[in-house]
Amino acid sequence: MVPLENLWAFVIASVVLIAVPGPSVLFVIGRSLALGRLGGLLSVVGNAAGMIPLVAAVALGVGAIVAESVVLFTVIKFAGAAYLVYLGIQAIRHRADAAAAVEGGAAPRSHLRQLAEGFVVGISNPKTIAFFVAVLPQFVDFHAGSIPLQLLELGIVFIVLALVFDSVWALAASSARDWFGRSPKRAARLAATGGVMMIGLGGVLALTGNKH
Repeated sequence: MVPLENLWAFVIASVVLIAVPGPSVLFVIGRSLALGRLGGLLSVVGNAAGMIPLVAAVALGVGAIVAESVVLFTVIKFAGAAYLVYLGIQAIRHRADAAAAVEGGAAPRSHLRQLAEGFVVGISNPKTIAFFVAVLPQFVDFHAGSIPLQLLELGIVFIVLALVFDSVWALAASSARDWFGRSPKRAARLAATGGVMMIGLGGVLALTGNKH
């Protein structure tokens, strides 16, 4: 078990990191603007679910291998960035669906598909991998028992916090969408705006930073 003082320190560090708008927040806002409240929340859940395999991998030591492999890390980074760009393009292409939804004429998108799209983004986010590999071990007490179990506990805490804070962003963005979306034309523009945000986020992830 993680010592209580280490756990609270990790919670504070995680809240600071999660609360500051970053890739996950921008993704959630973009999806909420494009798909509405339910789509945003489903994206949050899918994104959080994508972190679960990452936490398990870090607990088992696989995450460190990925982080130290330039090839693997680069492949994951560009795959995640490309998928974000793809989702952004889809949102722009289908912006008319948002206008139709305001008028009550659009067919609902598959919930499972929205969860799956969020999952892919969550599991392929290189910054999440780097955080889990670099930050989680700093809060482990080597005298407190199983290291993998402590890493797993910290990872679960982070995922729960991410669910809560990202949901707040999703609700806020979708509320703004509902207000602007009273006009079909404005709803279409908002959907396109969400798409542009996701394309921009994909570009930022692809072009900035390195494996360190």
